[in-house]
Amino acid sequence: MSEETMVETVEADADDTTTEPAEAGRSKRESALENEGEIAADYLEELLDIADLDGDIDTYTEGGRAHVSVLTDANLLVGKEGEVLEALQELARLAVMTETGHRSRLMLDIAGHRDKRRTVLQELATTAIAEVRETGEPVRLAPMNPFERKIVHDAVAAAGLVSESEGEEPRRRVVVLPQA
Repeated sequence: MSEETMVETVEADADDTTTEPAEAGRSKRESALENEGEIAADYLEELLDIADLDGDIDTYTEGGRAHVSVLTDANLLVGKEGEVLEALQELARLAVMTETGHRSRLMLDIAGHRDKRRTVLQELATTAIAEVRETGEPVRLAPMNPFERKIVHDAVAAAGLVSESEGEEPRRRVVVLPQA
C-alpha cells in the first residue's frame, strides 16, 4: 500500500469515527442521559423477552435523570409495595454502569406504579402539612424508600414547611416539622 493510499485510508477511518456535535439544543449531559435510557431499555427488553412478558418501553429525560417506563399489564413486575420494581431498577442501573462506567440515577416505572404512588404520597403530604399547621406538632410518616421520601420532602417544601428524614433504612421516614 502506498503512503498516499494509507493517508487516505486513515483519513476515511477518522471520518467514520468522528462524532457529530450534540444536536442543536442538546447538551452532552442530555445525550448521556438519553444513552443511559436506551441502555436500560435494551436490558429490560431482553428481560421481558426471557420472561415471555409483553410490554412497551418508553424512554425520556426529566429533572436531570434518565427515565424508563414499561407499559404492561404484568403487575408481577411491580411486586408487593414495588419491591420487584426497585430490584429491576437496580439491575437496569447496573447494566448502565457496566456499559458506561458511570453510576446512573435512572428512574424506572412499571405499569404506572410510580405515577400512582406519587399521587398518593402528595395527598399524604398534604394531610400531614394540614395536621402540622393545625396542631403545631411534628408529624412522623410511615417508613418510605428514597423515591417516596423525596416526593414528600418536595411537597412539604412547596407548602413552605420543613421536613427531615430520620431512622435507618429500611425504616427511614419523613418527619414534617412546624415552622420555627
